[in-house]
Amino acid sequence: MSPTHPAGRAAVLSAGSWGTAAAKILADAGTDVTLHARRPEIADAINTTGRNPAYFPDIELPTTVKATTNVAAALDGADYLVLSIPAQSLRANLATWAPFIPPTTLVVSLMKGIERGTGLRASEVIAQTTGIPPQRIAVLSGPNLAREIVTEQPAAATIACPDADAAHRFQAACRTPYFRPYTSTDVIGCELGGVLKNVTALAVGIAAGMGMGANALALLTTRGLAETARLATALGADPATLVGLAGLGDLVATCSSPLSRNRTFGHHLGTGLSVDEAAAATRQTTEGVKSADAIVTLARAHSIEMPITETVAALLRGALTLDEAATALMKP
Repeated sequence: MSPTHPAGRAAVLSAGSWGTAAAKILADAGTDVTLHARRPEIADAINTTGRNPAYFPDIELPTTVKATTNVAAALDGADYLVLSIPAQSLRANLATWAPFIPPTTLVVSLMKGIERGTGLRASEVIAQTTGIPPQRIAVLSGPNLAREIVTEQPAAATIACPDADAAHRFQAACRTPYFRPYTSTDVIGCELGGVLKNVTALAVGIAAGMGMGANALALLTTRGLAETARLATALGADPATLVGLAGLGDLVATCSSPLSRNRTFGHHLGTGLSVDEAAAATRQTTEGVKSADAIVTLARAHSIEMPITETVAALLRGALTLDEAATALMKP
């Protein structure tokens, strides 16, 4: 690690809301951060004003956060590569970025999606695309609403990696007074908890948008957790992970907060907007929408019943009307 930065150097790709929040956490923890931005005007603004005008124009980032549009420059000498991009574009981007990843870099995924067509988790896509061994791939997941984090409201997360020492190194690189990371070796549980709660949050948002009460929202949240546990444990997750930060914790935050993209998208659907109209109103990538069908395919392949996920996926692809979806969600 760099002698001038005991916590090391991190490259954060890219400068969306969660990537920007992650860059702030790392910098506040004493890690030297290079944040990759696709648009030159965003990189220039971060370097000259210390703010990301596209996401958090009101938040001043630490002076140790530097931005660049050059991926190779961002990755040069990086101890950590923190990936925060849409899950469906991960494979194509990594095909371009892989040659620039240093041979000892720990790759940390913040992504919460399942790849369409393959059913692979982000960590699996990273391993398959780059050839990096699982011991150098970690995932971070938990109740982490980016807007709350950049305003330094208390939050926590789970860092999971098969190499416990690697998880502990990254834990030290991102521990701050307002952000408390825990460690785990259960990559499957940590990753799937983050992925599957998104579809439950869509269902909760739909119900809220239709005017359903707290009983219905609690019902969907609870049964959504049951669906998550069934599939995740079938795929090898530790059941205890799913009642921790990366499971229940993330589920509660995503289903209850208006800051949640997935809940917000679902709420728009529940008020009668079309999928395209809801996407335009939400304005940011909503991983649950992109992953719903892939999750259904994965569940069917393992003979796991996931009626909430099936219903949301059918609504998203136009196979059910809103009223039909509401009826289906309440079936015994």
